[in-house]
Amino acid sequence: MTTPPGSADVTNGAAATDESPDRFGDNYHGTMAKHLVWDWNGTLLDDFHAVVTASSDAVIALGGIGLDADTHRERFRRPLSAFYNELLGRELTAIEFDRLNDLFHNRYRDQLADCRLSAGAIEAIGTWRGTQSLLSMWRHDELVPLVTEHGLFDYFTRVDGLRDNADVGKHQYLVDHLAQLNIEPTDTVMIGDSADDAEAAEAAGASCVLVTGGTTSRRLLAATGFPVADSLLEAVRLAQPSTT
Repeated sequence: MTTPPGSADVTNGAAATDESPDRFGDNYHGTMAKHLVWDWNGTLLDDFHAVVTASSDAVIALGGIGLDADTHRERFRRPLSAFYNELLGRELTAIEFDRLNDLFHNRYRDQLADCRLSAGAIEAIGTWRGTQSLLSMWRHDELVPLVTEHGLFDYFTRVDGLRDNADVGKHQYLVDHLAQLNIEPTDTVMIGDSADDAEAAEAAGASCVLVTGGTTSRRLLAATGFPVADSLLEAVRLAQPSTT
């Protein structure tokens, strides 16, 4: 089993929509879920404005044109190098990508103190009836203090962040995260704000509910085939196991 990107084990802490989940097709099996995996950036943490600003400034520093929120939501993808190559219209060298990555993180950190939890985050977490954990692509040594500062750490059975510099998607990290928890993917639903979250969940064999307002546009979220919610509370209601 591959070692997860970073982890912190903790003791477990802590009205449906009119449309049937069946309408979302074979990808959707949230009604079977016993465990919920939360994404952090753009999902529980309302940091999209900081992400756009940091990305735009980094691209400009390497000779590109700044981007706005709509452009980011339509073009963001992993691996990040592909995202930035498209924005800059050329393939970045490894040195350039490392520089861009450092520029992004430094600019993002400058704004992090102004970022708050997304609307309804604590209430949404509190309404889930099973266990829940958190998996982020933000750096683990910075993630855990931030989650703790926002008062959410004790809600989760596990918190995993990124502990390497691999320019890859979330899939393998999700697989390792669930393996460390000894939870089957088929018993799991993930809530996230990006197509990468959907791709990770599908590849791992888990379900997923996507929420608007973060990294990816509603159009691209809907194209994944998973259900799309406009609030965290709605996302949890869609993901909640059936009581019948």
